[in-house]
Amino acid sequence: MSTCVKRAFKYRFSPTDAQAAELSRTFGCVRKVYNMALQARTEAWTLRQERVNYNATSAMLTVWKKTEELAFLNEVSSVPLQQCLRHLQAAFTNFFAKRARFPRFKSKKQARASAEYTSSAFRFRDGRLTLAKMTEPLAIVWSRPLPKDTKPSTVTVSKDAAGRWFVSILCDDPSVKPLPATDTTVGIDAGLDRLLTLSTGEKITNPKHERKHRARLAKAQRALAKKDKGSNNRAKARQRVAKIHARIADSRRDRLHKLTTRLVRENQTIVIEDLTVRNMVKNHTLARAISDAAWSEFRSLLEYKAAWYGREVIAVDRFFPSSRLCSVCGTLASKMPLNVRTWTCDCGTTHDRDVNAARNILAEGLSVSVCGAGVRPQRRTPGGQSATKQKASRRKP
Repeated sequence: MSTCVKRAFKYRFSPTDAQAAELSRTFGCVRKVYNMALQARTEAWTLRQERVNYNATSAMLTVWKKTEELAFLNEVSSVPLQQCLRHLQAAFTNFFAKRARFPRFKSKKQARASAEYTSSAFRFRDGRLTLAKMTEPLAIVWSRPLPKDTKPSTVTVSKDAAGRWFVSILCDDPSVKPLPATDTTVGIDAGLDRLLTLSTGEKITNPKHERKHRARLAKAQRALAKKDKGSNNRAKARQRVAKIHARIADSRRDRLHKLTTRLVRENQTIVIEDLTVRNMVKNHTLARAISDAAWSEFRSLLEYKAAWYGREVIAVDRFFPSSRLCSVCGTLASKMPLNVRTWTCDCGTTHDRDVNAARNILAEGLSVSVCGAGVRPQRRTPGGQSATKQKASRRKP
């Protein structure tokens, strides 16, 4: 079966002074239009219980451009402004469907500076990308080739807090095809000392990227705290802190990409725990370590790569007692404190806590799959119960 996957290829580039000025103006106009449209939609909903759609905000944009106060909106390409209104519409759609929170205003200092161009606002020929309102192509560092004979559908330009410029090119990638089916399955137990423990007994260490740079980060943050607010030195110090954070994030993302790609290629079925990281980070003792482990990002990468390559990801219920259950005889221990790393069951089997949990996760995931459940079982099962809980309740007399 042939598939055609939409895939984004992200590259760094170095803009000229004129390009940087044009893009900065575009980022500011995009943020301004987004915030004005959000305010208009919020007032309409809170005061009149009226839902303003994309067409209405697009008409508002036309009126805004004709005013003397907002005439500067005509100086940039109109496509990124229309695209930010479409993004706002998607945000409200997700909110009303209870998939996301209410949209928030974009901050000049904290929000990600970006602008999206559709095919009518850029020209891509012979590996040279030229955006609207620009005379020269972007100086892109082509770290990897685009798919052959590709036609980009959208281009997103962004600038991070560290001052790095990126361009993300979205196009069809015909090279992404389902992998040959195998009969290999694996259960995964996530942890902090060991990032992952597989049901095969393999233990993958946690590189702890944030801890490696903690001393440098603390020094840079202390220097930032001493700078006067609003000064150029404070801006430079803030960028130094951002560069350290960017290095940590890049190292973590690279590690997770390599790890998830390997797991998807080697296994047909992958079983994980449905961890609620949002609640777990409320534990201030472990919040820093949990954030550094990036379990949510690991799951996201694993899911979309499995969908690409024809693999299956199963998530078992978060309340499944994987650590307290003996994988040999099925006996459930009454207690299992976190400091207990090995324990002996009444049947005489000595377990490594993490390996035993991974094996239980695999067994439970395969049984849940038979029941017809899939990823995020607690969210998709009617009544809010997962297949694991339903099956457990059926055992009761």
